[in-house]
Amino acid sequence: MSEEVSWIVSPELGAVRLDAFVRRCLPHLSVREARSAIDEGAFWIGKRRGKKGDRLAAGDRLSFRGAAHWLATAPLPRPDLELIVRYEDESVFVVDKPAGIATHGFSGRESRSVANFLAARADLRGVGRSPWEPGLINRLDRGTSGLVMAAKNQASFDALREQSKRGAIKKNYWALVWGVTEEEGTISVALGHDPKDRTKMAPAKAAKRGPLRTWPATTRFRRRLSAQGFSLLDVEIERGVTHQIRAHFEAAGHPIVGDPVYAGGRPDRFALGRQFLHAWRIEFGDPKTARPVAVESPLPDDLKRVLAELGMPI
Repeated sequence: MSEEVSWIVSPELGAVRLDAFVRRCLPHLSVREARSAIDEGAFWIGKRRGKKGDRLAAGDRLSFRGAAHWLATAPLPRPDLELIVRYEDESVFVVDKPAGIATHGFSGRESRSVANFLAARADLRGVGRSPWEPGLINRLDRGTSGLVMAAKNQASFDALREQSKRGAIKKNYWALVWGVTEEEGTISVALGHDPKDRTKMAPAKAAKRGPLRTWPATTRFRRRLSAQGFSLLDVEIERGVTHQIRAHFEAAGHPIVGDPVYAGGRPDRFALGRQFLHAWRIEFGDPKTARPVAVESPLPDDLKRVLAELGMPI
């Protein structure tokens, strides 16, 4: 799918670089995205393909001939995505996200996400804090399966966000970890971006140099089963920080099985290809009536297989 759009360079912008002009025309693109689109051949100056370092002259015609996702300012609808809606009313969606798809993207390049699915179900433009995260109240990593909640309107979004800030939205996860944990426990360790790898989170105490923004985080767990040196935990969090459960259990010496980032050097013994982490229950107050609502998701087949191999099916 492609679309052709064009712009004329005005006299006051003569000699502007192509990548700078593209960002003026499509301000929703980051610098990196604008340059990627140019490298893909999405922009033409007259009859020749543009390069990011090209200088434009007044009166030049810049034409866009690339993929439509570069023009998107919100998630593109994907009615063909077959996700399960576990709960829906006039205010809220609760969707069961399989492992392997994102909760949302940061540009139109992401086309397989919960946000793309929701865009095909309802008009959520203007709901939430970012056009790329329409109505989303919670988020799951690509490799985590389970329940994702989205508000259908701004009033519901604001009410649910307030519940989240108060810790009134309860989220439970099944997690299989290495080692035999205590029967129950609480991990209260603030997290921040790892100074050596900004894509990871790390306990705040690990950052000894330079300023590091941190977020308080509390993870509670109860051991349900253990076998062959592994523990199946029912984990509960309230507000939630990026990678909270994964980073907390690695720091506690019990990394999540299959985790490609926070495995603590342990192999993916069961060839899962993702972390054994499933958001199985979410409980919240109805945004309009305050009526308590609880939604559950069954454990996916790939995780059931691992438990069966260990002799501890649930």
